[in-house]
Amino acid sequence: MTALRRTLLLLALALPACLATASGPSRAQTPVAPVTAADRILGRADAPVTVIEYASFTCHHCADWHQFVFPLFKQRLIDTGQVRFVFRNLPTDPASVSLPAAAMARCAAPEKYFDVVAALMHGQPALLRGGRQEDWYAPAIAASGRTRDQLTACANLPATRAAIQRDIDSANAAGATSTPAFFVNGRRVTDRSLGGLEVAVRAAAAAQ
Repeated sequence: MTALRRTLLLLALALPACLATASGPSRAQTPVAPVTAADRILGRADAPVTVIEYASFTCHHCADWHQFVFPLFKQRLIDTGQVRFVFRNLPTDPASVSLPAAAMARCAAPEKYFDVVAALMHGQPALLRGGRQEDWYAPAIAASGRTRDQLTACANLPATRAAIQRDIDSANAAGATSTPAFFVNGRRVTDRSLGGLEVAVRAAAAAQ
């Protein structure tokens, strides 16, 4: 077992078992937590609409969305300045896989965060078919803008565990009990198709 994998596994064990369920009803309890400097964000800071996604690197629905919907979502809504997109971690079972992946993404260079997300989501199907965890990590490490040693050191930091836990806590508070969960300007949107999200974005922009 590599030093990086050992460190990431220890991180998974150190975090409380506050994992999302794979499916089930979701009902908002409190407003979704506001975006802060600690969030990982893609798009213009002054975009009129903010879309927050809670996702897990072991959720196959999340991987499907990032592979097949996100490229067009980015092209049509983020790249055109209409949407500020925020990715938050809501790890699902098995924790020994999803939490280390969340830590790896968190420890990437901030400007490389979404490259790591893409690498992990793209490689997830092979992992779930029985592929090796090290093979899943390799493209993400290459995309991270960090060395293995830097990722290992970062994963050991209390701040890394705290950042992931903040995402989990904010999801739980907002009633996001399944992944992926989307909030458009703070309002939960259950239709995660490109068309459904475009409708929600237009409505949010018009309501301002």
